[in-house]
Amino acid sequence: MNENKKKDELWRSDANSYGELIRNIGSLLETGKKQAVSAVNQAMVRTYWEIGKHIVEYEQAGNEKAEYGSETLKRLSRDLTERYGNGFGMSNINKMRKFYSLYPILQTVSAKLSWSHYVELLKIEDSMERSFYLKECEQENWGVRELRRQMKSMLFQRLVLSKDKTEVIRLSTAGQVVEKAEDILKDPYVFEFVGLPELPVYKEGDLENALVNNLSQFLLELGKGFTYVGRQQNINIGGRIYKVDLVFYHRILKCFVLIDLKRGEVQHEDIGQMNLYLNYFREELNTEGDTEPIGIVLGAYEDKLMVKYATQNISNQLFVSRYQLYLPNKEQLEQEVRRFLREE
Repeated sequence: MNENKKKDELWRSDANSYGELIRNIGSLLETGKKQAVSAVNQAMVRTYWEIGKHIVEYEQAGNEKAEYGSETLKRLSRDLTERYGNGFGMSNINKMRKFYSLYPILQTVSAKLSWSHYVELLKIEDSMERSFYLKECEQENWGVRELRRQMKSMLFQRLVLSKDKTEVIRLSTAGQVVEKAEDILKDPYVFEFVGLPELPVYKEGDLENALVNNLSQFLLELGKGFTYVGRQQNINIGGRIYKVDLVFYHRILKCFVLIDLKRGEVQHEDIGQMNLYLNYFREELNTEGDTEPIGIVLGAYEDKLMVKYATQNISNQLFVSRYQLYLPNKEQLEQEVRRFLREE
């Protein structure tokens, strides 16, 4: 009996060791694959930058200016495709030329971004906006899909309008820097990914369900630093139960972030209720190292004057903002940004 027990123990020990061996090898393979993909991406980006450089230098030597649709680009596209296969259509050739023109110093080209990232960035004409998205891709490890979504949602323009002018250049050169509660706010928040109708025919619970069911995209919209804690969190005060719609913890600011969703216009009693939640979290749930909790009441509409008076003299970090279930109007937002930057 003892002999069998020893054999079982040896077998379990070998199995554990073998399992660890498999895990270690698997980890090495995954790391190797990522490094290989990264190396290929870097080589492709550098190669296309070099091709763009040759085209621009060809122009500067006094040859025909290779504007899109010119005979030079047509001939170049045709000859390269004939010799080296696909990937050298007119559109791609022009992107390579533009790539070098926008990033003439190779050291400014990020090793973290793929050519597909740069294809998206080349669509942005404003240099400050382009620089912002590049920094965010680097810092937040956005894939191309995340980059496209943030560009379509006009993230840069929405952040610009929530900052003062002294911070706009910092935003474009350093990306979104989170140092205080106001840095995590947007106006509006865009929840186009939930698939709910624009008209308010849904319930608040429907919006909450849709956001939680699309949590990865919701976290992307909230921004850097957010981790999900839970929904409909109970607060027991004097035997009465209150429920916070959504609770997050912010890793950078080291605090709870409470979000209450309102289907229509935010009312003053909604602000008072959030203030109650914040007081409770600060007194009952904060632990050593936690900073003051942040509360955000999100509604489809807001009366700015009512919000001003309802939040006046509240010492808690309590904010009211809007959300919308569709992508913002690009032209309108860009006009607002231009007007904001022109104002003295």
